[in-house]
Amino acid sequence: MTTRVGIIGATGAVGQRLIQLIDPHPEFEVAALTASEDSAGSTYREAAKWRISTPIPERVADMEVGETSPEAIPDDVSLVFSSLPSSVGEAVEPAFCEAGYVVSSNSSNARTDEDVPLTIPEVNADHIDLLEVQRDRRGWDGALVKNPNCSTITMVPPLAALEEAFGLERVTVSTLQAVSGAGYSGVTSMEIIDNAIPHIGGEEAKMETESRKLLGTFDGAEVEWLDARVDASCNRIPTLDGHLENVWTDLAEEATPEAAAEAMRSYPTLGLHSSPGQLVHVFEEPDRPQPRLDRDRENGMAIAAGGLQATEGGLQFNCLAHNTLRGAAGASLLNGELLLENGYI
Repeated sequence: MTTRVGIIGATGAVGQRLIQLIDPHPEFEVAALTASEDSAGSTYREAAKWRISTPIPERVADMEVGETSPEAIPDDVSLVFSSLPSSVGEAVEPAFCEAGYVVSSNSSNARTDEDVPLTIPEVNADHIDLLEVQRDRRGWDGALVKNPNCSTITMVPPLAALEEAFGLERVTVSTLQAVSGAGYSGVTSMEIIDNAIPHIGGEEAKMETESRKLLGTFDGAEVEWLDARVDASCNRIPTLDGHLENVWTDLAEEATPEAAAEAMRSYPTLGLHSSPGQLVHVFEEPDRPQPRLDRDRENGMAIAAGGLQATEGGLQFNCLAHNTLRGAAGASLLNGELLLENGYI
């Protein structure tokens, strides 16, 4: 028996990816779609300018798009996926939670709120139980869980492996982020072709805070953030999909590149439907990973790493993830599967 779900903010880049992933999903069935007031009342085919390489699912194409409010979601829907802009999510997501819906959100609002779980299921699945604190504190019948931003998701699983094996003291990261991370209209061709943009508004702060919350410990009442310094520099480059990141770490214990590679390779995955068979793929070749070659590993849900080198304080490496799959829609879907697995829906 499938769980009926809604998608709010369904016409954008992440909303379209969610539809692509959920349509064949054995546990979830799309039952409601919402978007802006301009799109409400149209069929999804009319409202969404479909940009995914696979065809738009016929059943979804003919569904009517509703306005983004709890009243647009049928009562038999228990889980709502949100891909709203953060300013809209901040305004409307609490209303869905108050109305009894569990919201798995990709929006950046509330990610660092102390009673909102920010989860990468393979890294900190136990943080999902922060929902008990959230419900007690806010009086919600529903709940709100967040996945981190796409650049944070790329580096945190390899960092989690290093933290578990050797201890993290400091992280410095420089990103080379694909244009799809800015949405369909986020970066014009005149800005990015033959160019690189050494600034992405708000991105550095997200990486520096979200990573420490994700790698923190949950004691049943609150999350104690990782006591390590994280510094980020974020850059937009003219690749379509796949965020590539250069990471430097200071470690509490000495680690050879070989030992670090083994820690990453052996870092456990989960048995959820969308979980990759191996979470972190580590390359021996010095020129890997590369976005065009490695972003689609394990249906776009794996992290690729390579270029491991010893430094004076620890270790340097490169990592890559598909930013709209592992970094956005797939992350939100995986959180939905975690919610279902743990009885929250």
